[in-house]
Amino acid sequence: MSKSPQQKIGGEYGEMRANIDVDRLNKYIEKTVKVIKTPVDVKQFKYGQSNPTYFLTDASGTRFVLRKKPAGQLLSATAHQVEREYTILHALHKHNTNPATTPERRVPVPETYVLCEDSAVIGTPFYIMEFLEGRIFSDTRMLEVEPEVRRECWLSAVRSLAALSSLSPSELGLSSFGPSTPYFPRQIKSLTRVSIAQSQAVDVETHKPTGEIPRFNQAIAWYKKNLPDEAKTGLRIVHGDYKLDNIIFHPTESKVVGILDWELCTLGSPLADLANMTMHWSIDKRDIADYAEFTLMRGFKNNPSEAPIELEALEREYCRHTNQPYPIPEMVFARSWMLFRLSIISQGIAARYARRQASSEQASLNVKMFPVIGMLGIRVLEYAGVKLEKEGDSERKAKL
Repeated sequence: MSKSPQQKIGGEYGEMRANIDVDRLNKYIEKTVKVIKTPVDVKQFKYGQSNPTYFLTDASGTRFVLRKKPAGQLLSATAHQVEREYTILHALHKHNTNPATTPERRVPVPETYVLCEDSAVIGTPFYIMEFLEGRIFSDTRMLEVEPEVRRECWLSAVRSLAALSSLSPSELGLSSFGPSTPYFPRQIKSLTRVSIAQSQAVDVETHKPTGEIPRFNQAIAWYKKNLPDEAKTGLRIVHGDYKLDNIIFHPTESKVVGILDWELCTLGSPLADLANMTMHWSIDKRDIADYAEFTLMRGFKNNPSEAPIELEALEREYCRHTNQPYPIPEMVFARSWMLFRLSIISQGIAARYARRQASSEQASLNVKMFPVIGMLGIRVLEYAGVKLEKEGDSERKAKL
């Protein structure tokens, strides 16, 4: 049965799992953030695999959101960058409120109020932003609402992405926000290094390493040899984790009111976000049939009855709003890489769980999940007729 629009969908919160010093926080807010009336009541959102996220209610009943870095020694210097989240959100809000910005060019984001880089306040850097009332769907099928609502929500999500993909960094004053070199080679180089480090993280109880992603070396070798031409789209703002459960929809209307979780944001290829958003259409349900515990994994390939909308409809809408021809041939590479990249991210959560630093209640699932996601990335290539070299093939060829 579908829920009525007034019923709460997503955004659940409860008691704090990663505790913070609320007294210190109140003193900081009272001194620094005049829009918030202290004292604040603090709860923790259940979502937020990477950066602990808190729900604040001030003395006047106004609600806010706080995002902070995880506590402890971090495995990756590139992850958990709440400072970058604040920077992009602040820049996009300024763009949205510019009188010259037309409605279709606005990228829906919450307003930010303060960035605190002083770890002495609550243990790590954090920022506070506007709380947006709305619906967050964790299941890409969106079974809580009617089929026509699902379709319109997904179309709104792809239009919001197209608005972001159409912005040049210079328009936002973010020309130096990230490197201007091609995105996918950068990603492959940095995440290879990250994955190697994560694989060696040892569980504090079992004393076993997190382990490698299966066929890691062969997959990386293929990606390096088959890079897309990024000059076709130009350098753009990349959200880095654009997907349904990072989007807030209006409480009663089928439109996006906010895009969340910008910690992986950088400059690069906009196809990365489109691929991330549509990766479930590249997953065959049969490849994940044995993993019922992975409740958020869906496979719409060869399974149109469960899909909330056709992949072609999403891609055509994206192409229409970004003024490019359909189809986009680079999407096989992009969707495969974004799945493989997701396996590295999942491996990172597994590594943080090994050290007991992960903030999500579901973090332990990633110990079993990351090898499966890596396999799904390789399957995208196999379905397109690509055959990866077997282990040792490159070494044998080098000797010949």
